[in-house]
Amino acid sequence: MYDHYNFDEAAAYQIELAKQLQFSTVDNISAIAGADISFNKNSTTMYAGIVILTYPGMVLKSFALETYETSFPYKAGFLGFKEVPALLKVWELIPNKPDVVVLDGNGILHPRRMGVASHFGILANQATIGCAKSLLHGQNHQPQNVKFSTAEIKNNAGEMLGFALRTKSNCAPVYISAGHLISQEESLNIIKKCLGNYRIPEPTRLAHNLVNDFRLGKIKAGFHEVTPSLPCFKKKILIEN
Repeated sequence: MYDHYNFDEAAAYQIELAKQLQFSTVDNISAIAGADISFNKNSTTMYAGIVILTYPGMVLKSFALETYETSFPYKAGFLGFKEVPALLKVWELIPNKPDVVVLDGNGILHPRRMGVASHFGILANQATIGCAKSLLHGQNHQPQNVKFSTAEIKNNAGEMLGFALRTKSNCAPVYISAGHLISQEESLNIIKKCLGNYRIPEPTRLAHNLVNDFRLGKIKAGFHEVTPSLPCFKKKILIEN
């Protein structure tokens, strides 16, 4: 999909895509998804997964897994070009779309306002939130060392791009930003309600675990419904091949 792009062309495309960004409130959220990618170093095969959970109950209902081949190189700031095509392929497998998707990466907290969450959100026409484990862009004041404490992240012009959120005491924060079709404040509030006992919110934590199992051959590709549905906060999730 993007293998023919060089980095200059990719940056120009991000700037054009960013003109389509919209921010609004998502009403009556009952289903939330987490999306992540796994791959072997120096491999062209991407292992993509999207999990669907109830919100705010965090009960796993279903998940979808698929592979995608790409030669686009990994470079900070261009994650969407490597991951979004694979995630769109998985997205097509899901019959009932969730209200919001959380992606392991940035939304508008990005030099060109086009992190993987914004990139996917525009192409899928879907409300998305970016939840990154490291800070790519912006000036950050560390939040207090208390769970749920936050600090705004701004660019050099003073524009608010997202939040640093302390999800656990004595643990590094995660970085939350609106992707598309959702507001910054709502993105932050939703992620707070998705936290369990780990640094990473449940949607992307579970997606991460499943795509790694998929890459290792423990789970088959395709769409899977989970019966009985399992609460992520209370049980270890066992997925049988």
